[in-house]
Amino acid sequence: MLFHTWPFVLFFLIVYPTYLVLKGTRFGLCWLLAASYFFYACFSPLYLILIFYSTFVDYTAVTIMDKWGRRKLWLLISIVNNVALLGFFKYSGFVTENLNVLLSSLGIPYAIPTPGILLPVGISFYVFQSMSYTIDYYRGNIEREKSLIRYAAFVSLFPRLMAGPIERAKNLLPQLHKTPTVSVQNITDGLSLFVVGFFKKVALADYMALYVNKVYAAPEQFQSPALILGTFLFCWQIYFDFSGYTDMARGVARMMGFRLMLNFNNPYLASSLGDFWSRWHISLSSWFKDYVYIPLGGNRKGTFNTYKNMFLTMVISGLWHGAAWTFVIWGVAHALGRCLTRELERTSFYKERVPKLVKQLFVFTFVTFTWIFFRAESITDAWVIIARIFTSGFANPYCPLLMLALIFAVWLYQFAYESRLQWVLALRPVRVAIVVLMVLYLAIFAPSSEQAFIYLQF
Repeated sequence: MLFHTWPFVLFFLIVYPTYLVLKGTRFGLCWLLAASYFFYACFSPLYLILIFYSTFVDYTAVTIMDKWGRRKLWLLISIVNNVALLGFFKYSGFVTENLNVLLSSLGIPYAIPTPGILLPVGISFYVFQSMSYTIDYYRGNIEREKSLIRYAAFVSLFPRLMAGPIERAKNLLPQLHKTPTVSVQNITDGLSLFVVGFFKKVALADYMALYVNKVYAAPEQFQSPALILGTFLFCWQIYFDFSGYTDMARGVARMMGFRLMLNFNNPYLASSLGDFWSRWHISLSSWFKDYVYIPLGGNRKGTFNTYKNMFLTMVISGLWHGAAWTFVIWGVAHALGRCLTRELERTSFYKERVPKLVKQLFVFTFVTFTWIFFRAESITDAWVIIARIFTSGFANPYCPLLMLALIFAVWLYQFAYESRLQWVLALRPVRVAIVVLMVLYLAIFAPSSEQAFIYLQF
């Protein structure tokens, strides 16, 4: 059940009015939890076993920490359990395939059977959210949640369940402790966010996917212009797809009286790679910073260890995105880029003398180039694309001008939003006009096909 489909509309039309009636009563949380579990079960009823298991283990671990101590032991149990869940469902096939390659290279005539395990939708997101609760409690940053129902609702809240944002307990749990305020402002703001997200997904991401999928399905058949354009369009496709999901999630949550964190902040206007990662998938970037980079030592133990910790964090982030060497290389590329440019970005020359537009173009070019490894079906395909970009001839890429015009319009809007014209874009008549134009475009040009969100596979 995806946000941009009719089943979700029907689901929300049933859930929302009942939620408004029950939200101030003792049945409100139960209804919210039941709706969230039903929403998840629509993908597969068996998924409920996993999400409840992860929820119950972390809830129990913190309860035992609070009542009987042995905090380090139960923190370790929580972390090992969550990592094992991810490892088994997300990486068992990847590990098995690579072990078989190793056995074959050693001349050992044996192959480990590859487990046919499907990756449960959203497991990476709710496991990280639940694990952060136990870590934050261990650190003394939050109090124990005494209600299992409330904690389960925190982990499974359906707007953010499939692909985030990865909320922290200190932000979302307090909202679940009080009766949410559902005002006219919340409803209109939520609807606006949902329309913007819907437009990003259906009118932009899915439209660009038509060209991107064709090019990346057989890169050896295309020449440099088409490969460059396909990569450029994927750069925007993944942004529109993922930020569109987040906008819809935040919009639905806002209509219900909850405020989810901002997950994207015009990342393609970043003026440094560090700035990019503070704008892209903010909830995940901050998660890795707080629960991987800082525990590794952060920048507290000298320059070498700082770069080592930064490098490892980025590589782990790459592996989190998918069980394939393409994602590892993508993570390594960003790790190297971040390490090689960090000192330059801190100099007065870079900050004051290099034009901002030049910095933005460098970051955008680097990020776009690395997306090749993220999108390519294999390492071989990635190298084919890179090689043909620099060596193949020129041919008309046959790209609809409308795609480029839409990107150009969004880019202009983002530049205006971070300029002195921001106050104009914040005016209610301007905001209403933009939403109306989006609705009209969707009514006239929106494709009829429904494509899943890219990040559901992670």
